[in-house]
Amino acid sequence: MACFQIETVVVGPLEVNCYLIGCLETRHAAIIDPGADGGRIVDRLRALDWRPVMMIHTHGHLDHWAAAADVADAFPVVGHLHRHDEYLLTAPDIFGLAPLLQARPCPEPRAWLDDGQQLVVGRLAIRVLHTPGHTPGGCCLLLDTTCFSGDTLFAGGIGRTDLPGGDEAALLCSIRDRILTLPPDTRLLPGHGPESTVADEIHFNPYIVL
Repeated sequence: MACFQIETVVVGPLEVNCYLIGCLETRHAAIIDPGADGGRIVDRLRALDWRPVMMIHTHGHLDHWAAAADVADAFPVVGHLHRHDEYLLTAPDIFGLAPLLQARPCPEPRAWLDDGQQLVVGRLAIRVLHTPGHTPGGCCLLLDTTCFSGDTLFAGGIGRTDLPGGDEAALLCSIRDRILTLPPDTRLLPGHGPESTVADEIHFNPYIVL
């Protein structure tokens, strides 16, 4: 595995963790969940002298893509989303978040995520894990021993399933079969809140019963 660096930019009033992954050999980069504050994301990438080649949405909720258009204006990135969440890009803004996040319409994804797919960023390979439950097309992303868990699994919590498209049984199955089967020392970087590990979630997450 080539050398890489992960930067976290906490964006918007919902404090979404936008992750920037840079291949240190090629300076190519991926952007995960540009949920707001597009200018800050762009400025950070330029300060790092990274060249983004793709933008990955772990799922289709507005707070995870509201700054996608701003990023796409600055860099020639290819947007990635699981097809089952495409409908969410134009779903009604039932919570009135768009003005708060200064959201513009999301650029149409030019690539669809599939389970087991390998996304290439420079010399890095990021594996896609389809983890439905929070949304039908929710995905986690695995890079070496780091799992970007989106809104599927948090430190001490799990994604909500009371929104349209949510499915608690599917979410718990995704967590049990796709995430908690990873090595115990796997680093978990969620869509909101602090990081964790697979071992810590197995032992301390009150929502998980194995």
